[in-house]
Parts: sequence; C-alpha cells; structure tokens
Amino acid sequence: MDFFAFFSSLLWPIKWVIEAILVAFHELLTFFGMDGDAGLTWVLSIVGLVLVVRAALIPVFVRQIKSQRRMMEVAPQLKKIQDKYKGKKDQFSREAMSRETMEMYKKAGTNPFSSCLPLLLQMPIFFGLFSVLREAQLEDHPAGVGLLSAELAESFGTSSLFDIAPLHLAISTAEGNVAVIVTAIIMVILMTGSQFITQLQIMSKNQSAEMKASPMYRQQRIMLYLLPLVFAFSGFTFPLGVMFYWLVSNFWTMGQQFLVIRNMPTPGSEAALAREARLAKRNQRKGIVEETPDAGTVVVEEPKNPQREQPVSKNRAKKKQGKKK
Repeated sequence: MDFFAFFSSLLWPIKWVIEAILVAFHELLTFFGMDGDAGLTWVLSIVGLVLVVRAALIPVFVRQIKSQRRMMEVAPQLKKIQDKYKGKKDQFSREAMSRETMEMYKKAGTNPFSSCLPLLLQMPIFFGLFSVLREAQLEDHPAGVGLLSAELAESFGTSSLFDIAPLHLAISTAEGNVAVIVTAIIMVILMTGSQFITQLQIMSKNQSAEMKASPMYRQQRIMLYLLPLVFAFSGFTFPLGVMFYWLVSNFWTMGQQFLVIRNMPTPGSEAALAREARLAKRNQRKGIVEETPDAGTVVVEEPKNPQREQPVSKNRAKKKQGKKK
C-alpha cells in the first residue's frame, strides 16, 4: 500500500473538516466578487481555516497557561530534587530522581510537555492540509473526501499566488521557479521572526526569578535558537499553501501571547510588575481606594473643584454684614 495513501486514510476525518472550512470560506469570498480560481482567494480561505482552528484551540491555550503557572510554582521543588541528586550518576539515583520528579508533577497536576500541546494538536491540521493540496494537484484532480468537488480541487491544485507562485509547490519541488523560492524564503524569515519574538517576550517579561533559575528556562533558551532550524526545514519541504497556514498561525500566537502577558502575567515577573504599575496609575486617576500589602489601605482622593463664588453688589454686601451684627 502506498505510504501517502495510508497516511491520507488516517487523516480522513481531519481532511473532511479542512475541506469543509476551506470550501465555506472560498464560497463566501467568491460571493463577494473575488475570483474563485485566484491563488489569493485560496490563501484567504487558508487564513479563514487558521482563524477557525485557533479560535477552537483557545480553551487548550487557557489550560496551557494554567499548567505553566503550576510549573512555576513547582520550580523551587524541582531545583531541590536536582540538587539532591547532583553529581550522582548511578542508575538507582537517576531512577529515584525521575520518580520523585514525576510524583511532584502529578501532585501539582501539570507536566513539562503541556506547553507543546497547542502545537501538537495543530500538527494533524498541517499534514491534513498538505495531503489535501497534494491530492488536489494530481493530474486528474480527484475530488476530496468531503465538500471539495473535482472542480474545486482542480482550482485549488492549480492556483497560484499572483499567477506566478503555485500554492502546491515548495522550494524542494519548485524546479527553478524563482517566485516560489523567494516567497518561501520571505515566509521563513517572517515565521522565524514571529516565533522568536513570541518566545523572547515570554522569557524576558513573563518569567519570575524562580523560573529563570530553573533548568526549564535553560531549555527554553535552547529552543529559542533551535526553532529557526525547524522553520528552515519546513520552508524547504512544505508547499506554500501549508506555509501560509503556519505563518498566519504564528502571527495569531504572537498576538495572543502579547495579550496574555499584558493582562494575565506570571506573578512575580517583570510583566506583572508593569501591570500593577499601570493599574495603580489608572486607579489614581479615577480616585479609587487601593490596598497595598505593606502600607495597608491608601485612600486616593479625587481632586475637588472649588465652587466659584457669585459676585455680590455693595448694597447686598452691606445688608449681609448688618444681619450678622
């Protein structure tokens, strides 16, 4: 059995959903007057696919944040376990260290792989879209497994961005097509830059002092420089259509992470201190009573506008003075 056919059969449910979303956005865009066979129309349909998938993954992202908070809480305990077995390389010590670490994770209700969950859940989407593109650009342009008819499959499989960069091609299959190569290189640069900024803002602004002293922080620093290699590989092998999905997904992640760090930062981090300063300044302007853990309750009074006195004539002033006497 052909490997791609077997792999495609495993992705059948995912491909059905992908085709349904792509066709829905494609029909919506053509309804508003866009060319149904244009590569830009299919690219925007892929963008719609990203929006739907990432919106559906928001609950998973919230769980990821909570898990990361728990990882921060157990970081000091993790360091104690590592210090306990530091320098011990025998099999018994390694097993004991691994067992105590897993017990600690279990007790805290978290694990070190939780931060990778949103990416892992999207991998079948990547490969499902890759399979849909691959089958759509075959010579006979067979219909998809769902709503992608043979006519739409031919349109998708032969579409080109600005009529010069076919979406089903990658650098490895470009055969000298300069437009495909240049587009892929630009996308790799953007993907690498967006991922680097996302990871850097987490490490520089959203890490507490305890987290920065943990081994996980060192692992994150390593990943910060390894991910560009991953994107370079993907840019060489994945077709442009799949890379558009990945690029837009990276932009979503960057914006989502920025909002989380600004509004729900890790306690004790630089971002948390900045948020507290913003809230204090805002409350001071509004005249809200603030409570501080050190100095107790601090009342910030609103500035009172002095009431303007009405001018009084000389006769009325003399009468008032006479009444007072």
